[in-house]
Amino acid sequence: MRVLQKTFSNADACLLDLDATSIDSVFEQTVQHLVDQKMVAPGAYDEIVSELSHREEASSTAIGHAVGVPHCYLDSMIEQIVVFVRLKHPLNMGAPDRIATRYLFFLLGPTSAIPGHLDTLALIARLMSDDEFRYDLGEAKEYQSLLYAFERAVQRSKPSLPIATSNKDDGLEYTGKIPGGLIQDVKRRLPNYWSDFTDGLHPKAVASTLFLFFACLAPTVTFGGVMSIETNGDIGAVEMIVATAMCGVIYALFSAQPLNILGGTGPLLVFTAILYNLCRDMQIDFLPAYAWVGIWTALMTILLAVIDASFLMRYFTRFTNEIFSALISVIYIYNAIKALIIIFKDLDAHQHHDTALLSLLLALGTFYIAITLQGSRRSRYMLPWMREFLADFGPTIALAVMTLVAFRLHEVDLPVLPAPDQLGTTSGRAWFVDPFAAPVWVRWAALAPAVLAAILIYVDQNITARLVNCADHQLKKGGGYHLDLALVGGMVGLCSMFGLPWVVAATVRSLNHVRSLATTEEVVTRSGDRRDRILRVRETRVTGLAIHLLIGASLLLLPLLKTVPMAVLYGLFLFMGFVSIRGNQFFERISLWLMEPSLYPATHFIRRVPLWSVHAYTAIQLVCLIVLWTVKESSLGLLFPLFLALLVPLRFSLSYFFRQPYLAVLDADSVPED
Repeated sequence: MRVLQKTFSNADACLLDLDATSIDSVFEQTVQHLVDQKMVAPGAYDEIVSELSHREEASSTAIGHAVGVPHCYLDSMIEQIVVFVRLKHPLNMGAPDRIATRYLFFLLGPTSAIPGHLDTLALIARLMSDDEFRYDLGEAKEYQSLLYAFERAVQRSKPSLPIATSNKDDGLEYTGKIPGGLIQDVKRRLPNYWSDFTDGLHPKAVASTLFLFFACLAPTVTFGGVMSIETNGDIGAVEMIVATAMCGVIYALFSAQPLNILGGTGPLLVFTAILYNLCRDMQIDFLPAYAWVGIWTALMTILLAVIDASFLMRYFTRFTNEIFSALISVIYIYNAIKALIIIFKDLDAHQHHDTALLSLLLALGTFYIAITLQGSRRSRYMLPWMREFLADFGPTIALAVMTLVAFRLHEVDLPVLPAPDQLGTTSGRAWFVDPFAAPVWVRWAALAPAVLAAILIYVDQNITARLVNCADHQLKKGGGYHLDLALVGGMVGLCSMFGLPWVVAATVRSLNHVRSLATTEEVVTRSGDRRDRILRVRETRVTGLAIHLLIGASLLLLPLLKTVPMAVLYGLFLFMGFVSIRGNQFFERISLWLMEPSLYPATHFIRRVPLWSVHAYTAIQLVCLIVLWTVKESSLGLLFPLFLALLVPLRFSLSYFFRQPYLAVLDADSVPED
């Protein structure tokens, strides 16, 4: 590492954002810089440039990962020089992974240095295979940042670092103390609290806020509308908006993992509907009973956080996470398609054919524009900052464009966002709910459904947090399962006293939040497929805070919200569902069933696990997904959290049917490096 240490310790040996349109221009400018800095004799300029060009013509010096290593060794040179150059615009140098080259290490020296060439090349390759180091190199503004990035990369590469301290269970340790987990969560996250705000001062945060505002507002209002029907107006859209905004702001300010986005979820909606029907059948006032169920649920949830119960989430492996994530993704896609199909039903009786056709076009147009713009980072057209802008703001642009199309075609009657007409409770009741209006026996009987509610919130919150904190997202600040669970529990109790719906971390919205703040690079797999890999995520509280403040402010702009067609939001739902599918190996393995075996991609599990084991493992996950869907849609919906929890012992029972090395590959926390 000494030769590279010497390079990054010398400001003259580092060139940042070199503006060149060809590789010859790169060679000429770099060698001229060395001549100007007296690192190379002026008379050697032509010989070095010529030798570099001939070497590049003979064979590309790009080695992949956006890295190139131009080199030449001449008798006229006295000592070895390694120069680092970051290009302003990447160049296509014919790299083996077909990724444009942005980072160049020039190796220059006398012919006596040739024997050490391969050693230097190996050092560079190992160093540049570090995703975080490449990210730091791309973000560095001055020479000191390069040196700091290099020193951090060297520290990470030291083999003496204990492997046991992996981040995969960060925050899931059992301390054995009360409240040990909560205290550790605070200690872990508190040093990063100020940076949680400063890291949000970036254009990505603006793009993420605008995208997630509409992506969160739509299900908030939709869930509120459905809940209004299920509870006969006791809890409706206004209550859902107030709960989401209030709890979201509190969570963004005080949680340990602010990348989680709070909101209503399907399981909680089903639970509330069943509880309302139970109260109606027993002729009990719903809201006082709901308040007591919420109070008991809050106490039990906080108790689970105090006793470190979240450590059990370490047993929720990729097997469970993939099934739960797939379920939520499918729910988004299914609900969007179902809503569009409903528009087409009984057209003559309810609405004109133009309404159905335009709704379909708006939904598909929103989906197409959002998904296309998100992929513009890989485009060959426009300048890099333009591609980055379009990719970040793609969903927002899609929503705005399709809303303008609908406004232009205002002659067609379209269903719009069902926002309430004015600020106030849906039924006109008082905001505060008197829990003592419930009979004494109801106050204690509420314990029974509260147990199920606590399990549901525990599982729903922690699985989403586990998905957000997964190793593939490259998060650095750590999470805090115990603190976040206690915070959610406290807010459940608060919402119950005002007849507001409960909110937890919403899976699809949270995962889209993470991806909208991510810096990615394109990688090519062994099979030739191109995909984005996350290098770094801007871990910030700013976006979550801004999103929920905007949701709260939407109560002041209710008439304006009614101009957004529901079809546009259905397209946004489709986009969120399909984007959240990416990276879910369950869907990758499902797709194998439709492929010819000889054309299977050379993924890590295909190379390491027999095909029958891969297909059998996938089939078991599919059966579990179907069972969860069936339970969710049936009268047994109240027991959904129990069925979800049963996936853990089921996963451990698979060791009796599959060899342990195969399970270790299929159920690995992160994809192993090839």
